[in-house]
Amino acid sequence: MKTDRRSFLSAALIGLTQKSGRPVAGGFVNESYERGHRLRDGVGLSAGREARRAGIVIVGGGMAGLCAGWRLQKQGITDFVILEMEPDAGGNSRFGQNDVSAYPWGAHYVPVPGAAAGLVREIFRDLGVYDGASWDERHLVHAPDERLFIHGRWQEGLEPQVGPTRRDRDQFARFAARMQALRATGRFTIPMAASFDPARPPAEDGLSMAAWLEREGFDSPWLRWQVDYACRDDYGGLARDVSAWAGLLYFAARDADDTGPLTWPEGNGWIARRLLQRLAPHVRTNEVTFRVTRAGRGWQVQSTSATWTAEAVIVAAPLHVATRIVDGAPPAKVTSSPWVTANLTLDRWPDERWFPIAWDNVLYDSPALGYVVATHQSLRRHVPRTVWTYYWALAHQPAADARRWLLAQPYESLRDRILDDLSRAHRDIRDCVSRVDIMRFGHAMVRPTPGLLSDPAWQAARRGLERLFFAHSDLNGLPLFEEAQARGVHAADAAVAALAGRRA
Repeated sequence: MKTDRRSFLSAALIGLTQKSGRPVAGGFVNESYERGHRLRDGVGLSAGREARRAGIVIVGGGMAGLCAGWRLQKQGITDFVILEMEPDAGGNSRFGQNDVSAYPWGAHYVPVPGAAAGLVREIFRDLGVYDGASWDERHLVHAPDERLFIHGRWQEGLEPQVGPTRRDRDQFARFAARMQALRATGRFTIPMAASFDPARPPAEDGLSMAAWLEREGFDSPWLRWQVDYACRDDYGGLARDVSAWAGLLYFAARDADDTGPLTWPEGNGWIARRLLQRLAPHVRTNEVTFRVTRAGRGWQVQSTSATWTAEAVIVAAPLHVATRIVDGAPPAKVTSSPWVTANLTLDRWPDERWFPIAWDNVLYDSPALGYVVATHQSLRRHVPRTVWTYYWALAHQPAADARRWLLAQPYESLRDRILDDLSRAHRDIRDCVSRVDIMRFGHAMVRPTPGLLSDPAWQAARRGLERLFFAHSDLNGLPLFEEAQARGVHAADAAVAALAGRRA
């Protein structure tokens, strides 16, 4: 169903409460869209005078690029450099910190990896989280892990307890049984490489998750809310805009008895920070790479500070950037979901009723996703101040329209919409908050739209070019840490093999 501008704005947290409370400081942070637009339009960028060389140049210091560097280091390779456009590397795993706590700006957890995620287990073993048999409990989410605000009160868990009829409950049970059966087939794995055959894309990729629910007779509004929330949470899109393959994978790929997830005050920034400590000599930030062209058997990489000559290149930038800067790149296109993240500093906790505050806190009828509590993992008995990270996927409007709307909003408007949304569950929120900082993501993550896995241009980008390899979660169609790591490792192995004169 088409959503017009009026209904979009009404869904987008239009003022719900009277404005009151203490003054709130803050503003936009990590703003880089102007730089990104110059890169998109190819204007105002020129190569630095410095001429440098490296065996392998990695373009992009997000999680895929960092994991590519991690893999190269583990193989004893030191002749590589990571070029990152932003002032700080980490991509969607960047984080911030104030006098209260560290906090995430993007990804904030990793599910405990199952048997198919051997690389994830390996990196966590390197980082001291996993000893090969058990997980360090300090990194597993503390109880209570999640709650839902519905019917004017908080409840434990995200499945609505009051409202669903027996028929709805039967559908929840039938849906769970279907997911268990799909899990047993082994066709849905994370990372997807463990089960995905590019030559035979899964049939479920050809229709939307909403269409799949309709086809299978799942019409419970409560179940559909839960599925819609899952799609917004992981992919930034509604079930109608996400492929059934991706929607089913959300429920069928994880172990049913997952004891996690793994999380930290700064979210996945904890991983990024430790990788950057190891990779620091290889990372150059504020390097905008704007052109990658062939140079003999290798490549020339032009950035705003230098022109690099490389024997092989790993392009770990999002596809909407990679296809613009690489000479001869396949014209692959993906839909990128726009997103808002806000970090709220609270000088005191709001008054609470019913179920106590959890790590993940969701409001049932909100177009946003709720908030996570950065201090939840603290072992201190008394935590007088806290930071909440609020997530809002702009999923109710076509992505391009939502991006334009987002960039047109002043800080005060977004701040008030966020506080209005939270005030429905926390009436005194404005008396608690002293600061709200907001980060706008125009292209936060890939949205796995129907038909993506069978797109010839996307499949060609997965294969890469001679001695150039694309490495980003966009190439797996899933914006997950496990997929970014898998792409980075695959590209690193392929680059090493290419330089050694063999195929990966």
